[in-house]
Amino acid sequence: MPQSAAVISGIQRMVLYETRARYFLVGSNHAQTKHRVLKIDRTEPKDLVIIDDKHVYNQHEVRELLGRLDLGNRTKIAQKGSSGLSRAVSAFGIVGFVRFLEGYYIVLITKRRKVADIGGHSIYKIEDTSMIYIPNDSVRVAHPDEARYVRIFQNVDLSSNFYFSYCYDLSHSLQYNLTLLQRPYDLWLSEASSTEEEVHTQSKQDSFDIFEDEGLPTQVVYGLRNEPYYKYVWNGRLLKRVKDIVHHDWLMYIIHGFCGQSKLLIYGRPVHITLIARRSSKFAGTRFLKRGANCEGDVANEVETEQIVHDASVMSFTAGSYSSYVQVRGSVPLYWSQDISTMMPKPPIRLDQADPYAHVAALHFDQMLQRFGSPIIILNLVKKREKRKHEKILSEELFPAVINLNQFLPPDHCIDYIAWDMARYTKSKLCNVLDRLSMIAENVVKRTGFFINRSEFYCHTLRPDERWGDLGGHITTTGRIQTGVLRTNCVDCLDRTNTAQFMVGKCALAYQLYALGMIDKPKLQFDTDCVRLFEELYEDHGDTLSLQYGGSQLVHRVKTYRKIAPWTQHSKDIMQTLSRYYSNAFSDADRQDAINLFLQVYQPSESKPHLWELPTDFYLHQKNTMALPQERRSYTLWWSEGMLSSLPVAYDEVSCEENMKKIQVKRVNRYDESTDVYTEFFKPYELTSFDDTFCIAMTNSAREFMPKTVGVDPSPFTVRKPEETGKSVLGSKSNKEETLLQRKTAASAPPPPSEEAISSTSEDDSEEDRDDDGSVSQRSTPIKLLTESGESSRTQEEQQQTVKEPYGLNLAKLPAGKDLRIYESFAHLGENQHTVERTEHVKVANIICLEPVSFFPEDSIYVVSPPQVDRISRDVFESHVMAAQGQMRALCRDDMLMYREYVKNRYM
Repeated sequence: MPQSAAVISGIQRMVLYETRARYFLVGSNHAQTKHRVLKIDRTEPKDLVIIDDKHVYNQHEVRELLGRLDLGNRTKIAQKGSSGLSRAVSAFGIVGFVRFLEGYYIVLITKRRKVADIGGHSIYKIEDTSMIYIPNDSVRVAHPDEARYVRIFQNVDLSSNFYFSYCYDLSHSLQYNLTLLQRPYDLWLSEASSTEEEVHTQSKQDSFDIFEDEGLPTQVVYGLRNEPYYKYVWNGRLLKRVKDIVHHDWLMYIIHGFCGQSKLLIYGRPVHITLIARRSSKFAGTRFLKRGANCEGDVANEVETEQIVHDASVMSFTAGSYSSYVQVRGSVPLYWSQDISTMMPKPPIRLDQADPYAHVAALHFDQMLQRFGSPIIILNLVKKREKRKHEKILSEELFPAVINLNQFLPPDHCIDYIAWDMARYTKSKLCNVLDRLSMIAENVVKRTGFFINRSEFYCHTLRPDERWGDLGGHITTTGRIQTGVLRTNCVDCLDRTNTAQFMVGKCALAYQLYALGMIDKPKLQFDTDCVRLFEELYEDHGDTLSLQYGGSQLVHRVKTYRKIAPWTQHSKDIMQTLSRYYSNAFSDADRQDAINLFLQVYQPSESKPHLWELPTDFYLHQKNTMALPQERRSYTLWWSEGMLSSLPVAYDEVSCEENMKKIQVKRVNRYDESTDVYTEFFKPYELTSFDDTFCIAMTNSAREFMPKTVGVDPSPFTVRKPEETGKSVLGSKSNKEETLLQRKTAASAPPPPSEEAISSTSEDDSEEDRDDDGSVSQRSTPIKLLTESGESSRTQEEQQQTVKEPYGLNLAKLPAGKDLRIYESFAHLGENQHTVERTEHVKVANIICLEPVSFFPEDSIYVVSPPQVDRISRDVFESHVMAAQGQMRALCRDDMLMYREYVKNRYM
């Protein structure tokens, strides 16, 4: 079967030319060898007239065309001096077309910056845009409110965290995009041949085939163009007007969220770690103005986070090794809101509508089962115990909804519900939050598995690990795929959620690196270069998402929950709290109007009230309030038709007829530039500087995190001291006390009793009731930094180094003669104070060579008095001895009460 490859957009650069009656948008590929022309009419005051001749021009033809247009549009007066065709702007893509009360505007991307690379496919961030009014001034019908709508629309800052790619579908996961390339497209050859796009018969100058002169058949590749997942596309409505008119190369879909990539160097071998967050465009908005879910099952602040790990030494999707893991955050899928008119930091939670049959939750989980498969695991982090019921309201509604939906699903595909009061656990002085999260993460990753496009390596047979055998997911002939997803939520889905997602991502990263053959055990420790790099990515990810939804950066970070945040972090938390409160109180309403206008949830019209006159946008996002639904979904068979038959694999990834209709298949020559990733990535026709390439500028674990001292182990999986980083290496030991304190509060150490680092009153986890004493009487299992037997020698060396550091000498080495003479004179001074009989001569050797006379061989004093032990302690010790021998005595009433309290706090 021929190979498949994603089609690269044929329009990556464009120039807008202007005449009095037309706009001519000339688009070209990156090499500027193929051009397309789009003609936009400027004589229509309120309508959009676009003509695309669908013809591909070469460079000579497009120059000749522009010359004729220039000559034909010159005025008769001063024909030699004036120009009939003027160049307006250069751009890299079209965001869309939008109209308010006058004519249409075109929004173009004028600046871009490369932020990531996946398999040779570049991902760009929008840096600047230009909004151009299309109709000519002579036909423009002015409206007094037009300028206000333009200002509201431009409040959506397109230069802030909007991303696009010419050849990689950012709206879908890597698992979907790569499984798409493995489908049997030869079964759909009739559909491919029925389209007008046939095998390109090109000249040798355009495409050189090395097998043509040998009489061998031409190598054919299936070029694939897939329909995006519109839930995560933010300019879908802006392109809807021209989608069926222009060639698909003109259409470029953008996502909103976060994209970051860092390089992990493993003894010189590059491994790229990419983090992509896709924010949903459905029911989108700001913190207090968008809560819960709408009538279609879309929830507020829904973000799909995907971490991609791939061996960067091999670029191709077909020959390289790629792995990914996906998790989701989103508001509690109920009809609920918070009234912000009271100007309170914590507005009361209000259930707006009764939903006894969990209809809205069923719609939401139906979407998730269709996209991710089963099992769907819910990690609910809201509070359980409160003096004044606040967050608990959501848990009391969500849990019965899940129980109601599960009774109709098959037992193998039921929704798992995990409720854990993370805020209460954090306030306990005996518990380690990240320890408990790591246990949850291990169970979750084992249930869902992860995606990898390679079968197991031989090293897994040589060094088997028991945890690898229990891993879930679906195993295929080419690797394994992730089935199901973890859905994490708190009230705001910001601080607590980001920390929980980081711990799950850290656990999944260990399995991904193990599957790629990079480490011998699927486990990563804190304070390693690898985890520090990953933690920095997740903090940038959390800050970005928090700014988009809450108006400020994260208040509580991973270091806060590890109890190692510096004392200056407390003041920063307070400032972020104030920033978030100000944004929610004064600027969120304007941001919400801008989002509604940009996503075309509200479309201005002279017959409707203006956007700023609406008392609420509830009716814009709840479609069932404006029209009665045509058909009513079943309360028992609440899932989509045909979805159960594909579980645990997601229905969207199955090769069924419905899914194949979303794909356009084009048979092209193997060396055609529309599928040639090599030419797209390396650009051999362009003069580039090595220092300006993206791979040099991206974050590097060896440059940013590895200590710069001589003799340091270059492995990114070596546990280092908290102060040892490439960014700030402590050259002197001037502040040893602070250094020692940081070591004692490492990731595996039990948390100190002080809770000041998390005491700021802010968003979800910081808005805790101070009167509620959250001490929990259970202990968590401490994490061991070094668990492998092969690291015992390294532990002894580290102990010798730690002994030498405070004392300044090696105690295992014999002291010098000069030091022994000093000690002898000291011993002479102490002779008169020893309780030795004066009748016999005291020898210095007897004083120096002290021999213990007690039963404790490690003591260095003459006589040790045995400690006095009371009767109660002796009884406790005897009961432990009897229990070890299998002789159990009857438990008293106090013991039973103590054990019940332990079980209640630990497991209930």
